[in-house]
Amino acid sequence: MLLKTAVTRCLERLGLPMQKKRRPCVLMGMLCILYGSLIAQAQPPIEAVQQPEAATTRIAKQGSLTAPAKRFVVSAANPLAVDAGVEILRAGGSALDAAVAVQAVLGLVEPQSSGIAGGAFLMHWNGRQVQTLDGRESAPAAATPELFLKADGKPLPMREAIMSGLSTGAPGVLAMLAEGHRQHGKLAWSRLFEPAIRLAEQGFTISPRLFELASAEAALRTDPQAGPYLFDGNGAAKPVGTVLKNPAYAAVLRGIAKQGPKAFYEGPVAEDIVRRVQGHGRPGLLTTADLAAYKALARPPLCNEWRSYRICGFGPPTSGHLTLMQILGILETQPTAVSSKGITVDWMHAYAESAKLAFADRAQFIADPAFVSAPGGDWLNLLAPDYLKQRGALIGVKAMGVASAGQPGTVRQAFAPQAAQLEAGTSQISIVDEEGHAVAMTTSIESVFGSRVMSDGGTGLAGGFMLNNTLTDFSLNPVGAYGKPVANRVEAGKRPRSSMAPTLVFDRSGKLIMVAGSPGGPVIIHYVGKVVTGALAWGLPVQQAVDLPNYGHFNSGALTVERGALSAEQLSDLRSRGHQVNETDLTSGLQVLMRVPGGWLGGADPRREGVVRGE
Repeated sequence: MLLKTAVTRCLERLGLPMQKKRRPCVLMGMLCILYGSLIAQAQPPIEAVQQPEAATTRIAKQGSLTAPAKRFVVSAANPLAVDAGVEILRAGGSALDAAVAVQAVLGLVEPQSSGIAGGAFLMHWNGRQVQTLDGRESAPAAATPELFLKADGKPLPMREAIMSGLSTGAPGVLAMLAEGHRQHGKLAWSRLFEPAIRLAEQGFTISPRLFELASAEAALRTDPQAGPYLFDGNGAAKPVGTVLKNPAYAAVLRGIAKQGPKAFYEGPVAEDIVRRVQGHGRPGLLTTADLAAYKALARPPLCNEWRSYRICGFGPPTSGHLTLMQILGILETQPTAVSSKGITVDWMHAYAESAKLAFADRAQFIADPAFVSAPGGDWLNLLAPDYLKQRGALIGVKAMGVASAGQPGTVRQAFAPQAAQLEAGTSQISIVDEEGHAVAMTTSIESVFGSRVMSDGGTGLAGGFMLNNTLTDFSLNPVGAYGKPVANRVEAGKRPRSSMAPTLVFDRSGKLIMVAGSPGGPVIIHYVGKVVTGALAWGLPVQQAVDLPNYGHFNSGALTVERGALSAEQLSDLRSRGHQVNETDLTSGLQVLMRVPGGWLGGADPRREGVVRGE
């Protein structure tokens, strides 16, 4: 009996549940355990998977809204970026126009999180329909599934993979914003870069968060561009309040403002990016042809009913919306969760178990839809009511351990689940303009400071912009259990799976009531789920919903909760139910707008430096 239990659990952990009535043998058990150990050795340790960015002390927000904004409202991760968006909206610009200006400034003042050499997912509401634009980075044409494998066939350690030329994909954010501006812009493209160019030339002061994250970096100090830009002659991070000027970034933006995105994807800027990627100590494969060939993609939005709301998000290659809605949908099958009006032990148990089930499906099925078919031919099979009930029925009074993927739809894919990997970084922009049009945009260079390589765009000037390491969002190991391929493995031209979850929420009459999103790697899914639940299910004001403690489970390791979120009694209760619980800092960066009587209010995360401003 003990042998059968051990073998069954081993097979389930590898995503291969034992067939009913099949009796295990000693050989099967030994092979399973041996194979499982080999798979574990080829992957990062679970403890290294969910390391949040360094936490910034909770910040009392200055200049945020105290009364509903009637004309327009902007929320982003840095006050200078928000000011740029407000400037554009005051000048008669659209929400899309303001998003371009905000992103250009974020790349300057928050270079650790996003920038013009990164990617993004953008949702737009024009008062009639939801549109989604995919600006996710893509793998070079020469990339193969073995991109991150060493000579011995094992994957590179994650940190080595990130800090290499191999990790940089063709950036997509500028191509995406240009396409959005072509459709929805009001002001001239060149006007949108004026705030960022002005700040880059005149200088901006280093914020506490930028200082804190730069101080923790070693590789940045030796980069020929980032080193002298962010550190003094002794190798110490330049202190808070130092005025930084970035002439290289200003020059690159002037070219983009004048010539459009072509100035980035072709010519000296593209050549400098490629030179730094291919000239790295561990060179990458990105070419100027890869940059010139990049195209932003329009994808169909995914909109789903939840309680009395319609929640719209982005489908693959991001897992954000599908996994979020799976968690919320499975929770609806749990009576104790439905009746809860706050974070109780019963609710947290149900949430953690729902998250395990959803993340198991995420690891098994979700990847770039140009390379991987949806289960049963439709991604919404993952959200079918009967399927969610079936998954919810697996939740008991005790923690289930590691969950296995389900079988949504009628076709079972021949893929192995992806092992957990480190994901981090990112920034969120949320905007509503005077016409009621809206943008929810999640933008990223992936890790903190991306690949730790800065490009000056071939200008020869000081400063520049950080290159992404987004290709490490692919599975570093292209095969999983029993030699099966991983859906999210590297392939030429493929876009890596993401967790970004820009979200638009509507009431049953079709009125937009919420614009939301957050940075945070895979924890994004939990952050957005928290604010949706807090504001819409529990009726909290939007800022209180943002302020709620953070938590999450990733179907690996422990239930992670923000330090101080639960009492000692609650922690003990959860552990008695079989949960491992890890208390840590969870540095969300939620930027949320919510319609209230008289206009819009916003919630800016106190864990970061963002604000909400409007008129």
